[in-house]
Amino acid sequence: MSQPLDISYLPFANLLGIELVEASPDRVVAKLEVRKELCTVPDILHGGAIMSFADTVGAVATVLNLKGGATTTTVESKTNFLAPIPLGDTAVATCEPFHKGGRLMVWQTKITRGDGRLCAVVTQSQMVLEPKKA
Repeated sequence: MSQPLDISYLPFANLLGIELVEASPDRVVAKLEVRKELCTVPDILHGGAIMSFADTVGAVATVLNLKGGATTTTVESKTNFLAPIPLGDTAVATCEPFHKGGRLMVWQTKITRGDGRLCAVVTQSQMVLEPKKA
């Protein structure tokens, strides 16, 4: 079942301009318009912006699987950059699980550009943080 697509509660995601397209416990899809302030020279999406985009999408995927007031934090992330994403294009992130455990979840996010070319693959591990007992 798809979840609400509102991520306005995530200030950094709003700063980047991330828009959720699809969100379920087994798949999150988001897009990011490549604008000048997110680019490096020569007008291609900065690697840090790509990594932040993927990290946000992986965290959203984890949150959709949490129970009982648990939260999450990224504990590891690896990015393979395969092709540039130019200014004016749209980056699309598709995140799916490798492993969904009670204490650790591992996600793979594929980043493509408007022509469908695969531009980056990100694997990240998210720790599940149980709420503190009073």
